Amino acid sequence: MKILIHLGNHLIAEAMSQLLIKNGYDSVVTGNNPRSNTFSPDTVMVDIQTLDQQFLSRYPDAKVFLIDTGLEKERIIAALLSYKIHGVLSPRTELELFKKALTVVSQGQIWVDNSTVVAFLHDSGTLSKTGRIGSITLREKEIIDYVCQGCSNNEIADALALSKHTIKAHLNRIFKKLNVTGRRKLISLALNNHQFTANQRSATP
Repeated sequence: MKILIHLGNHLIAEAMSQLLIKNGYDSVVTGNNPRSNTFSPDTVMVDIQTLDQQFLSRYPDAKVFLIDTGLEKERIIAALLSYKIHGVLSPRTELELFKKALTVVSQGQIWVDNSTVVAFLHDSGTLSKTGRIGSITLREKEIIDYVCQGCSNNEIADALALSKHTIKAHLNRIFKKLNVTGRRKLISLALNNHQFTANQRSATP
């Protein structure tokens, strides 16, 4: 996996780079490295300072991680709605979860880590004031929670003791109810409506 780390804080970028290299990711480049101009990454890590459509357009096939450095909820939501972001990650994330996040996103799924989810728990479990999520059942809300934690259909099925076909059917109904076209937009809507639980999943590398 080829990773480009392009953050406003060069020290944090370099620290993340060295951490990844020490843990087996041998193709990691930071944004201030001359190699970045010719590097073709599979994954790009940015923060709110470096999140720019012109920059991201250089790497149309790369998965994009937004590093959450203590952003307000509204700015994260705006970023998710405005850019093709595949994951939101806190720099305080433990290494094993960091590695899992990279794997999940490389497989085409969405990742929002628990540290970021916790920031949205103040109104957890309440119905949307706009009513947009008011028709969601408890089972569907459980599934949305797992989607927001980066789970695949198989992982959700295992956690809820259901078949993967049942989970797929639930997701299709959720997409239709909420008028969204995929997991990324579902997560954006969930963030906007505080539809999270405090469930913490153990990391499985």
